[in-house]
Amino acid sequence: MNDLMQSFSIDWPQFLSAALLVLIRISGLFVFAPIFSSSAIAPRIKAGFVFAITVLLAPAVAAVPDARPSLDMMSILGELGVGLVFGLVLMLLSESLMFAGMLLGMQFSFSLVNLLDPNSKIETPVLGEMLNWMGILVLIGAGLDRTLLASVVRSFRAVPVGHAMIQARTGTALVGMAGGIFMSGLQLAAPVIAAALVVEVTIALISRMAPQLPAMVLGIPLKTLVCYGVLIGSLALWPVWIERHFLNLLDAAGKLVGTA
Repeated sequence: MNDLMQSFSIDWPQFLSAALLVLIRISGLFVFAPIFSSSAIAPRIKAGFVFAITVLLAPAVAAVPDARPSLDMMSILGELGVGLVFGLVLMLLSESLMFAGMLLGMQFSFSLVNLLDPNSKIETPVLGEMLNWMGILVLIGAGLDRTLLASVVRSFRAVPVGHAMIQARTGTALVGMAGGIFMSGLQLAAPVIAAALVVEVTIALISRMAPQLPAMVLGIPLKTLVCYGVLIGSLALWPVWIERHFLNLLDAAGKLVGTA
């Protein structure tokens, strides 16, 4: 500790440069990452949290071998890019849940029922909001917010400050991963969609065999009840899927920035 303090007193410009680069990387993460980007958290609390992490990490980051804490344009853009990659990749989980909620809303006749999302400031499906909050609860309950912070801290070891560089293939990979939103949302909503399809086919067959029955009148409430039952039954599997998908996205973000 004494050697570290003596080094700090001699090379304090280097430590300040390292602290600023750490601040930039952590700030990029807080722009898009789930939980940390929520507008429910006051901006001053976010700023204080980022500053506290910076103060704790700056001495260790500056002492990492091959660290080059220089405040040039390439270093600043590289650190900002690393934080944004983590945030953008993990934001795909929230978008998948929102898309699944939109698909479910169509089966529940909720396609026109929208709410104002306090995070994105846009109107989103009511079931999408429910699933998004469920995802946040799962992430907090499983401690994945701490896992995310630990992964970002490890990134300073794998990619020292001053060496971060976002290449063109990273943008291509992000575009390809964004296409996975539709597949992930469809996987979550598939049981309910299948149940709704079975009910609709059954009602159609009954209406053909017995035209006098009010099949169209009974079809909508019956489909809604069946879809609710299937949704409640499938919710038990959702936390496992959310946790596994989050970890897969975190691993993918680590590979994009060179930490895995």
